[in-house]
Amino acid sequence: MRAMRRPFCLALTLWGAGLAWIGAGVAQETPAVPRTLPLERTFVGQDRFDAVVAKARAEDWRALPMGERVARFGREFHHVPYKSFTLEIDDHIEAPSVNLNGLDCWTFFEISLGLARMIGTEKPAYTPQDLLDQIRWTRYRGGRCSGDYLERIHYLGEWFFDNEARGNIDHLTDTFPGAQRIRGRKIQEMTVLWKSYRYLRENPELRAPMKTWEAYVAALPVSHVPKDQVAAIEPKLQSGDIIGIATNQPGGFCSHVGIALRTDDGKMRLMHASSNHKKVVIDKPISEYLAEFRYHAGILVGRPLDPAQAVTDEAAYRARLDALRQVP
Repeated sequence: MRAMRRPFCLALTLWGAGLAWIGAGVAQETPAVPRTLPLERTFVGQDRFDAVVAKARAEDWRALPMGERVARFGREFHHVPYKSFTLEIDDHIEAPSVNLNGLDCWTFFEISLGLARMIGTEKPAYTPQDLLDQIRWTRYRGGRCSGDYLERIHYLGEWFFDNEARGNIDHLTDTFPGAQRIRGRKIQEMTVLWKSYRYLRENPELRAPMKTWEAYVAALPVSHVPKDQVAAIEPKLQSGDIIGIATNQPGGFCSHVGIALRTDDGKMRLMHASSNHKKVVIDKPISEYLAEFRYHAGILVGRPLDPAQAVTDEAAYRARLDALRQVP
């Protein structure tokens, strides 16, 4: 599980190109007409989508609390094969995408969350575009994607901050006993392993601004609950919580991600797309899972919020994000 050998799940993926207000020094023009890709390129797994949505409607999952919804959808992907680099779907144009037939750790939690958010709005029928809209909202800074690769949130540590600022999650990590700030972490996964990412490989001009975004991520006040403290907080976790696996290695703050699931035996387990098992699994209790890997340092915890709580006003979002970035 060494960080630099898990490129996609660590760089777990970085709106942004025109946000000089963020202070990262990246300022690019947003195209007047957004570039995108056709649906046949961006959505795979129509049959699975239809089946899981039909089940959710028949069993009225919309009535469940948000976290339970996320967990229910996550369980529907149990045993789906693991597939790396499912977000790297083009050489030039970035677009929200979904592959329900092969998942990595990022897309597993993201799609489960997206489906849970999607059915929160009652409709006569749901389409792949409904899910893609939810993916756009959580995958990209400020929920915007105009076709620029740098708009994507490439690092999970940043994902927690941006999605909390937009009211998509409650980032709970610092509320748990024993939480500690991760300091002095060099963020460089994407620019060191640029050959692994087709957009960076085919577009060398993206590498310098990506490095600037990495400096922005490195300055975020990211905390974790150390793994020797996790067993004590497991009773406080809830099914559907997003669990970022913090690493003790340079390159990024996190090396993996999954969803918390309390099973019938009362144990709080990690449900995740595993490269070791080659599929989505319901694994050991989170604390036991962490103990198996020496490079795992602890966890970040984000609790999904109902879509009604989303912050859609841009000024409010910016103010919230600025405040989160200023935590001492």
